[in-house]
Amino acid sequence: MIRHPAFTVEPWCVRATRFDLDVLSQVESVFALSNGHIGWRANLDEGEPNGLPGSYLNGVWEQRPLPYAEAGYGYPEAGQTVINVTNGKLIRLLVNDEPFDVRYGTLHEHEMVLDLRAGLLRRTVEWTSPAGRRVRVESVRLVSLTQRAVAAICYDVQVLDGPARVVVQSELVSNEQLPEVAGDPRAASAVPDPLRPEAHGSHQLWAQLVHRTSGSGLRVGCAMDHVVEGSNVQSVAESHPDLGRVTLTAELKPGQRLRVVKFVAYGWSGVRSLPGIRAQVDAALASARQTGWDGLVAEQREALNRFWDRADVELDGDSEIQQAVRFALFHVLQAGARAEGQAIPAKGLTGPGYNGHTFWDSETFVQPVLTYTSPRATAFALRWRHSTLPLAKERAAQLGLRGAAFPWRTIHGEECSSYWPAGTAAFHVSADIADAVIRYARATGDTDFEQSVGLELLVETARLWRSLGHHDAEGRFRIDGVTGPDEYSAVADNNIYTNLMAQQNLRAAAVWGHRYPGKARDLGVDEEELAQWHDAADAMFIPYDEELGVHPQAEGFTEHKEWDFSVCTDDDYPLFLHFPYFDLYRKQVTKQADLVLAMFLRGDAFTAEEKSRNFDYYERITVRDSSLSACVQAVLAAEVGHLSLAHDYLGEAALMDLDDLEHNTRDGLHIASLAGTWIALVYGLGGLRHYHDEGPVAFSPLLPEGITRLAFNVFLRKQRLRVSVVHDGATYTLESGDPVRLLHHGTEVVVTERAPVTMPLPRTEPRPAPTQPRGRVPEHRGTGSAGAPTRR
Repeated sequence: MIRHPAFTVEPWCVRATRFDLDVLSQVESVFALSNGHIGWRANLDEGEPNGLPGSYLNGVWEQRPLPYAEAGYGYPEAGQTVINVTNGKLIRLLVNDEPFDVRYGTLHEHEMVLDLRAGLLRRTVEWTSPAGRRVRVESVRLVSLTQRAVAAICYDVQVLDGPARVVVQSELVSNEQLPEVAGDPRAASAVPDPLRPEAHGSHQLWAQLVHRTSGSGLRVGCAMDHVVEGSNVQSVAESHPDLGRVTLTAELKPGQRLRVVKFVAYGWSGVRSLPGIRAQVDAALASARQTGWDGLVAEQREALNRFWDRADVELDGDSEIQQAVRFALFHVLQAGARAEGQAIPAKGLTGPGYNGHTFWDSETFVQPVLTYTSPRATAFALRWRHSTLPLAKERAAQLGLRGAAFPWRTIHGEECSSYWPAGTAAFHVSADIADAVIRYARATGDTDFEQSVGLELLVETARLWRSLGHHDAEGRFRIDGVTGPDEYSAVADNNIYTNLMAQQNLRAAAVWGHRYPGKARDLGVDEEELAQWHDAADAMFIPYDEELGVHPQAEGFTEHKEWDFSVCTDDDYPLFLHFPYFDLYRKQVTKQADLVLAMFLRGDAFTAEEKSRNFDYYERITVRDSSLSACVQAVLAAEVGHLSLAHDYLGEAALMDLDDLEHNTRDGLHIASLAGTWIALVYGLGGLRHYHDEGPVAFSPLLPEGITRLAFNVFLRKQRLRVSVVHDGATYTLESGDPVRLLHHGTEVVVTERAPVTMPLPRTEPRPAPTQPRGRVPEHRGTGSAGAPTRR
């Protein structure tokens, strides 16, 4: 799509029907392949032209200094940035000694298809060289979901109109030159030549490179091998410190083909020896060769079949959103499927944006989707957080606090933000992790996880809140001087989101401490500490503006001067690129839905009337300069009765990257916004809520006029529940498991296997639409005569 005529709207793929150099970087992100361990941007097989070369391994980073004009105690001293590892995608082609380059000669056809059901990237090209020889190239690429260390390409060359000498150069290239991107703080900080050569070798159709990073001390290995089909093909292999190459030469007559299957394997470690890494990648390569290309393709399809059987969301009435939600789910799966032992970065492994860091996006936006569709991936992500607990405890101690202060942004576990109002004061990250632990346990009933990982995370984060906050003279528990989710506010007292999430954290830690007393004692928890957590939670201060009848985002926020939107033009957004933070911090303007997010995740703490008033109030000052905002606004818009607006915000979250709405898709996809597509549909229009361990799961589905049907699955413990909604009613079908007790718009329903229950939807009266800041009205997704979105 990308607002481009070459992109089509199809339910199960993303297709670009022609090549356009102007959107090359965006295409490389949108069509990227990953399995959570390996990430390959969709650079052309030939390597050039390219927008941003990218091959990534989750957890592979390099250290860089964090300069400060004025140093301060507790400031992080070193940053971490994802690096471009050895590129194994390259397959160069020469036809009668002329390099195949789409910028020269005549390009007759160029199509790329991201197949969401098969997990493959297909490319078809017909090209006539400057000397007049026409060839057809078909390539298929995969990053294996079943063999974690493996990626593969099938590259097929056919001469169409006359004999030609064809040369294929399959390469491994390290330390590629990367373009410089300046002026956008969301872009990556480049580390030149991050890989120091350690070993290289080649033999017949095989080559291998091993490198090591200087600062982080990580050893990275990459190897390739090939299967070649064609007549009288000659081969030569060579290797150099930063280059491995297998060259294949054949004389082709019209209609003859040269088919090359390239298997690539990666491995990395901070502790394994050079021989160990070499053996690791060779073993992965041997496994791939034994499976073969057809076997890898079959495994990929089988893995995707299982995923879509669990996770697919169907909707009628908006074909763009149907495509977009499957695109979103596919990339969320790719970001976390095999990220075992590592984090889920904000960009996944689709680009270097935000330096490859993971934020609270993972726990608050991505993990809810995975929890109800692929819970194994959530468990691995939370186990990674648990593995970084010693670093989080060190950080808390450095700040004079008990417990664990998890980082605002990181790759390895240390805080990497040199901006102290976020890197030091955004303590809500610890409560977000606790929230993900609670949600996972509630949805799965995984008691082994609760005892081995979850309890300690809840205990150490609860200790943080107890030491960070204090009881004031009136007995209220205050948490002062913190930065909440909204990045246009900083270092405020009693941010409501932070306080409510901390309250949940404290209560859950106390409950789990009583549930597992032996494990709690091993962690040094006694009855007095449990009582302190209960007391702090019960006394948590939640500010309220009686005069306005709304909750301030933080104490005193509604007393600030309002931002003057009359002076803003469309070119002034995002505001942080055009106005000083000093001015943003002292005005009523929000980058993202902070208080609205609190009403979503802690909706049990607000009345329906409070939600309605709060939502309308914050709509007029929220500019959505963050990709995290639209999906949350969609959820609350649906809950308070603004169904058309919920549809509009759903569209913004879903099309964040397909339409490049933030103008930085070139740096990688917004994985949290993609996950937000599912959140807006399932939590928003589906009305899913699950606030209490013992209480039933609740649904309050309602559909906007432009969507006529919505269907999705939710996994609750060992039960698989399918929810199908049309304008007249909702049908709940238990496809497997014990009977499910649920609430439908407040009415209790028991659903048993093979006995679907259909319930009517309540009538809703349209409410006056709230206003948004000038220039920030979301694009309307009303329907025209053909049922297509009406864009403005």
